[in-house]
This record gives sequence, C-alpha cells and structure tokens, in this order.
Amino acid sequence: MGWFGDDSDEAEAYKQVMQRPQELSRWSNQLLGDAAAYEAGKAYEDHVAANGHPDEHHQAKEILAGVIGDFVDREVEVQGLDFIDRDWAKRHAQRRAEIELYDQHGDRW
Repeated sequence: MGWFGDDSDEAEAYKQVMQRPQELSRWSNQLLGDAAAYEAGKAYEDHVAANGHPDEHHQAKEILAGVIGDFVDREVEVQGLDFIDRDWAKRHAQRRAEIELYDQHGDRW
C-alpha cells in the first residue's frame, strides 16, 4: 500500500506546490510541510523498492528527515519564500511522515 493516498491533504499540497502558484499568499508553512511529507513518502517507497527496508527505525526516520530538509530548503530558495518558517514546515512534515511510517510499517520495529 502506498503512502498518503492521492486524495490526502499531503497529496493535494504536493500538487499545489509542484504547480508553482504565483500568488505567494497561497503558500503557507503547512502547505509546504504537507508537500514535503508527501515527497518524503515517495522517496522512502523508492528507497525500499531499491534497497529493502532499513534495519532500524531510526534509519527510516533519517531517510525521511533528509528528504524533507532538502525539499523544504529547495522550495523556499527557488520560490523566494522568505516568509515561510522553514523549521516549522520541516517539523510538521517530519511528524506527518513519521505517522505514516508507523501506519505503513509500524509492525517492523
């Protein structure tokens, strides 16, 4: 089963961010965080398909954190979103991704 269904808040946020809305007022910490969580879920699925599941729970969380950090920093810099609280967006994304990680693979660790 895939992470974050196509109709989830995270998937919708990801679609909005990837469409690059020109009106900066549409961007928010939560929108960017949800999109980052979705991107992290996709990257984690790709990692598992290529390498198998990490041996340790903390390794899975580190994979998610790396993808989230890169995604948030890239979008803030590319879009010039100086008003976005990067740390808040990253924490929000990490929480959402870890909840999904547990829902998908909680029985592994």
